[in-house]
Amino acid sequence: MKTKIFMLCVSFMLITTNMNAQWTVVDPSNLAQGIVNTTRNVVQTSTTATNMVKSFQETVKIYEQGKRYYDALKSVNNLVKDAKKVQKTILLVGEVSDIYVNNFQKMLSDSNYSVEELNAIASGYAKLLEQSNDVLNELKGVVNISTLSLSDKDRMDVVNHCYDEMVDYRNLVRYYTNKNIGVSYLRAKKKGETARVTALYGNPDERYW
Repeated sequence: MKTKIFMLCVSFMLITTNMNAQWTVVDPSNLAQGIVNTTRNVVQTSTTATNMVKSFQETVKIYEQGKRYYDALKSVNNLVKDAKKVQKTILLVGEVSDIYVNNFQKMLSDSNYSVEELNAIASGYAKLLEQSNDVLNELKGVVNISTLSLSDKDRMDVVNHCYDEMVDYRNLVRYYTNKNIGVSYLRAKKKGETARVTALYGNPDERYW
């Protein structure tokens, strides 16, 4: 019975109404993989800053599609505990995308990075995003109808494990971002341009330097 309730709640979470308008089922793992693929394309095809900015626009398009999905998912309330943990895990994937896209857009306009360095940073993001998407696919497996043979405890053990791993990846992406931004701050400090960089990223967090 608990398994059936869990499946119903997950289904409700993915097929629901928002502002009296039904939104279609979206596979968040496809959204995440799309961002990974376009990011790799940025790395493989960008030899100039102009090319990189143009290529990154495809990533932004997928991100904006995903943001609509995650914003709708945030509005789903009154879920049972099991389904709510699944919801939180999926939303963490959206948070990872937010950290990456919003900050990398700023880095693209930051003269303290070379094109080669931006390529290296984007490559690092792609690896982190793909690893977090692997966790999402693991989560997808336990809410799939073909895995109903799992006991309630086994299912929730996997869900809890996926949630904890996704929190770790979110924190790692945040740390990676701040470390890279820290490089720009240090370079700006040497050139007396900290005001410009602070205006771009906000106040520095020296914990990550």
